[in-house]
Amino acid sequence: TSHSLLQARFQPELVRCCRVAVWRGETGAELRRFGNVSESYYKTSQLYRRPHHSYHLYRHYFLTLYCQWPPVLRNSNPTMSNKEEKPEESQSNWKDFIYNPRSGEFIGRTASSWALIFLFYLVFYGFLAGMFSLTMWVMLQTLDDYTPKYRDRVSNPGLVIRPKSMDIMFNRTDPAKYREYVKHLDSFLQQYNDSVQEENELCDEGKYFDQDAEPVKKVCPFKRSLLRQCSGLSDETFGYSEGRPCILVKMNRIIGLKPRGEPYINCTAKRQDALQILYFPNEAKFDKMYFPYYGKKAHPNYVQPLVAVKLLLTKEDYNQEIAVECKVEGSDLRNNDERDKFLGRVNFRVKVME
Repeated sequence: TSHSLLQARFQPELVRCCRVAVWRGETGAELRRFGNVSESYYKTSQLYRRPHHSYHLYRHYFLTLYCQWPPVLRNSNPTMSNKEEKPEESQSNWKDFIYNPRSGEFIGRTASSWALIFLFYLVFYGFLAGMFSLTMWVMLQTLDDYTPKYRDRVSNPGLVIRPKSMDIMFNRTDPAKYREYVKHLDSFLQQYNDSVQEENELCDEGKYFDQDAEPVKKVCPFKRSLLRQCSGLSDETFGYSEGRPCILVKMNRIIGLKPRGEPYINCTAKRQDALQILYFPNEAKFDKMYFPYYGKKAHPNYVQPLVAVKLLLTKEDYNQEIAVECKVEGSDLRNNDERDKFLGRVNFRVKVME
């Protein structure tokens, strides 16, 4: 009778738990699996096991047990229930992290917190940008638009040649072998065309062309026709078709350079027999009127003076490599620095085949 009343008045989960606790005669120690049961409930459970007690005593015990440990009695299998709720809880936690409608947080921060953090970084990076701009402005005030502030590291110019190659090798009977050399020389000499150079200022030979007070610097002309046999005007192949190639030698630009004396180019072959060489202009010198140079911005149309070197090779010189060295001499410009092979000099090799 008591058992039927329990089934009618209590939930199935409660009846199932109570059956384990009472009708199977569980002891107080075994009841610990339902929760932290006090000692008085142990004693009560022993009394309620006896058949002569009334339904009211059972009801009192079951209600007390049900209210004391609701998670245990209301869920007959808590382990399985937790496993089923985990995916739903993780999805809810993820959504709350993105936006929590209860606290109004977005990715863990409220609107005011986000505003403060953005304001902090705005002020911080704004300060860094301002400090960087200020230091750059102070540094730029020390620079000149036309002249470098420090020019003590390069006081002597180097020599370079055109065509731009240290090994000039070709077959004089095959135009395809020397076409690139000829094309490069012709392209380089376009700025020296007589029609272009006639627009420049006529200068006094043998004198420096000082223009310190002039805002716009003038340029002394150097006409392509001065190179004569190596100008490409009378011989479009610059002597390559006949096995007597022309090499153009020039000095690098240095702002404010005024070489003393009369600098000129002297080329020699590194062999026992002397090599016949022609120079154009005939003196092979760099006239003082092309100095000083005032920089690319102040002197935009400036052209460097050139010396053309024509190697008069013979048939005995063909099919062998000839090393040639050209130096600038007749002035205070250095040409014997062992640490810099191009300071005031240049070395190249020529090999003509047939």
